[in-house]
Amino acid sequence: MEYNPVLPEVQANPYPYYVELRRDNPIAWLEPLQCWAISRYTDVDFALRNPQIFSSAHWLGQSIGDLNPAPEVPWMIETDPPDHSRLRKLVNKGFTPRMVGRLEARIRAIAAELIRDASAKSEFDFVREFSGAFPVIVIAEMLGVETERRIDFKRWSDNVVIGTGRPTDEAVRAEVMKTNAEMRAYFQQAIADRKKTPREDLLTVLVQAEEERQTLSADEVLAMAMLILLAGNETTMNLLSNTMLTLTAHPGELEKVRKDHARIPQMLEEVLRYESPVQIVFRRTTQDVELSGKKIPANSVAFLLIGSANRDERKFSNADRFDPARDASEHLAFGFGTHFCLGAQLARLEAKVGLEEMFKACPSFAIDRDHVERVSSVLLRGIKHLPMKLAA
Repeated sequence: MEYNPVLPEVQANPYPYYVELRRDNPIAWLEPLQCWAISRYTDVDFALRNPQIFSSAHWLGQSIGDLNPAPEVPWMIETDPPDHSRLRKLVNKGFTPRMVGRLEARIRAIAAELIRDASAKSEFDFVREFSGAFPVIVIAEMLGVETERRIDFKRWSDNVVIGTGRPTDEAVRAEVMKTNAEMRAYFQQAIADRKKTPREDLLTVLVQAEEERQTLSADEVLAMAMLILLAGNETTMNLLSNTMLTLTAHPGELEKVRKDHARIPQMLEEVLRYESPVQIVFRRTTQDVELSGKKIPANSVAFLLIGSANRDERKFSNADRFDPARDASEHLAFGFGTHFCLGAQLARLEAKVGLEEMFKACPSFAIDRDHVERVSSVLLRGIKHLPMKLAA
């Protein structure tokens, strides 16, 4: 099998390709993409732990070119220390455990309302009516986005994801660039408004963030707001949808967590390992480096295959088996070290609360697996449509 994450058949089910890569070619040169694919846990973990060798600098802008929604400055995820350290220290003010914990009651109310509306029908699309809408509303409220702009908010986020797939269709590219411009214009005006009239929201926290006389520039606030929108929406949406599809394929495990909600947090860690919402992150080598007996030259693009590392049988026994009882705490779904996901705690909370409300409101349901449609993305593993039927 020839591994190429751009191909639809690979995106549909990358795991057999990962098995072959880990076994036969753990440091693989992908000629069509002119990059290296790193597939074993120890090697991916090493790359994540050593940003001075595997740099994040400018990978997003370089990979999607004119479809980058925030071209003026690098996004935080495409910076290295010390710039990354400065940005993260300032932005952390909006994601402290205390601030995230204070959101739980409101997050639960949003989840309960969405599930109540969806479950009033005997059939509904879990993504469209719950997992896709839920994190958008949470992030929108955190940032202070007006209720009437939530639909735009979701559309902007979806099109950023489409852009990361490097579409070649000119109409699609034009639509992505159009919505990118809309998103920039919205946030630029919102940032200007917060400077004049501060509010109790995350955007104001970003505008006012200061540490040791350092502040975020207007462009950095803009890039950060866009990043929070994208990461806060896509990761949670895909985690919830992947969880629902995985659990319905394992009815015994579904019954356990439905009866005992205390099992949900550990089960979610296993889903993060088993069906990682982010499958690939990009890096560029700053020097020659040898991994698994093969040398990667300096200034090479490297794909760190998070989804493969989390299925590595050298790290996790029976790695291709979904086992919520296992200790999956060392998975790499949220990255590691310098670039550990800023919103990991929020994503875990949203997923836990969302599932609790789902199980309370919908005691019995089934997925129409023949009509499940996956997201088309090089980087992400998620679901676009997940038809669900409730028991009478």
